[in-house]
Amino acid sequence: MRRRPIRHTGHFLQTIIYLGKLFRMFLFQNDWKVLPMSAIIAGLVAFTVGQNLYKTMEGTLMGCFAVACICIWNGFFNSIQVICRERAIVKRDHRSGLHITSYVAAHVIYQAVLCIAQSVITIIVFQIMSVEIPKKSLITDWAVVDIGITLFLITYCADMLALLISAFSRTTTAAMTVMPFMLIVQLLFSGGFFNLPQSVMPFTDLTATKWGLTALCAQGDYNSLPMVSVWNNAMKMRNIEVDGQKPVLEAFKFLEENNYKNDILMETAKQNQVEAYRFEKDAVYECWSWLIMWTIVYCLAAVVILEFIDKDNR
Repeated sequence: MRRRPIRHTGHFLQTIIYLGKLFRMFLFQNDWKVLPMSAIIAGLVAFTVGQNLYKTMEGTLMGCFAVACICIWNGFFNSIQVICRERAIVKRDHRSGLHITSYVAAHVIYQAVLCIAQSVITIIVFQIMSVEIPKKSLITDWAVVDIGITLFLITYCADMLALLISAFSRTTTAAMTVMPFMLIVQLLFSGGFFNLPQSVMPFTDLTATKWGLTALCAQGDYNSLPMVSVWNNAMKMRNIEVDGQKPVLEAFKFLEENNYKNDILMETAKQNQVEAYRFEKDAVYECWSWLIMWTIVYCLAAVVILEFIDKDNR
């Protein structure tokens, strides 16, 4: 008797099946813990750097860098182990008819939902802790929505990079070993917070941190904010005596009595404006485009790597 060919479940149905599995794991295998953890991290950052966010140039740069780091951290921990921890199961299912595209698509959808939830939680925590949110919007009618989209894109891009690492790693230990190195790369090559040699600046385009930091600064109208570091540093020298007098203190008294302080702060800021942080739609769209592009690249690379999972003899 001739055997009938086995008909495997189609791509769409396989995606739905695996998506259901992921949400069950979220509920019953403690994967939900990433949400309260994101709230705790957001609270710590808001307490530490939230006071001057979108109020001064220095506070905005430091705060936006910290917020971008929140997103990178959340994204990495969302998916760094999700594939490598079940690599043997994926290999067996693939040999039984699992479509890798369906498997990755289920993870892509699930992680998107997770990243949206984390972005919303971060914004809620910031508002509860009275962190300044820009009042002027560029893309939508609400600035908080613009910021939320940026937070999601940073988190999702980092999430898909971690998913790629998880697909490439054969064990959870290997994935967790690679993750700190990738975190350091993302932080050091942010492109705006650390002074890097010009020869390595092109490499910052490869990081989600660079585009996230740039988008957040642009949305906060960084170039219109005052710079206070020069004034504050000069204030530390106000009690220096020269021939029994305090010329710096006298100069500060004169400036404050004639209301020149704000003029000096804004003039200092003009000398330190950054073109990439301009308050324009094009600046934000460029950052979003780069984040979306890298997200797609990471997803496709994960699919390609997993298509060769059968050649893994370990």
